[in-house]
Amino acid sequence: MFSLDALFCHVDDFCADFEPKWQQKLLEYGASQRIRTKSLCLSEIMTILIAFHQNYYRNFKHFYLSQVQQQWRTAFPGLPSYQRFIEWMPSTLIPLCVYLKRCFGACTGIGFIDATSLKVCHNRRISRHRVFKNIASRGKTSVDWFFGFKLHLVVNELGELLNVTLTPGNVDDRSPVPSLLKNLSGKIFADRGYVSQKLTAQLKEEFGIEFFAKPRRDMKNKLMRYHDKLLSRKRSIIETINDQLKNISQIEHSRHRSPVNFCVNLLCGLIAYCHQPKKPSLRFNWLLSPSSL
Repeated sequence: MFSLDALFCHVDDFCADFEPKWQQKLLEYGASQRIRTKSLCLSEIMTILIAFHQNYYRNFKHFYLSQVQQQWRTAFPGLPSYQRFIEWMPSTLIPLCVYLKRCFGACTGIGFIDATSLKVCHNRRISRHRVFKNIASRGKTSVDWFFGFKLHLVVNELGELLNVTLTPGNVDDRSPVPSLLKNLSGKIFADRGYVSQKLTAQLKEEFGIEFFAKPRRDMKNKLMRYHDKLLSRKRSIIETINDQLKNISQIEHSRHRSPVNFCVNLLCGLIAYCHQPKKPSLRFNWLLSPSSL
């Protein structure tokens, strides 16, 4: 059940700790500039942006005008116009990046990794697309070609995000794996797109991670422990999470007018998922008995 008060309290606690340190860093590097006072504080702006991805609206303008300005006026008495609020959105980019890190779950020793496409325009409009020109790239999924980015995710068996990264659409799924798994441990399960003996050996040597990629059809099956084989069959959990991120948290749409607002939208969608009370999860306590290992 969505709770605006609970979300604001969580975000406000983060901002109370983050903002003084952020301003101090800006002063140390000489990047601090005069900041005009806003009618909303940083935590209020972030709360509204995250709440959009938790309320099943398909358009932020409609959400702001009908939900925020009409229903939440008492909660946010300093609400500006829609156009002014849009101008404030880029200022939340760095705080949202740090806040997302705080929302990540804990490594449990079991993880699932996958990549999903983020289309920024229809294929017929690629040649005249301008917003992400020289930033996004054409890529290919198991379904079709697309123009945009790839979102790489690592999750645990509880459905919690452990790490994410964004790459252009033409980057190989295996390229960002070492950086994604750098601070993790245990066993990681992936699909056929991650098959690589070199990558498996690298992860084992550098991080002590056991990496299991589903073998291709033309490959010989390798001997696996029964417990690991059952876990590899549960990799569909990350497919479910990708589906929820796109259809509930709305991290993908083709109406972006700037790369910065695209990043803000993506970060808020991921954070909204992290605050989701019920996440896709696996119940396999019976698998953890010593006889199955």
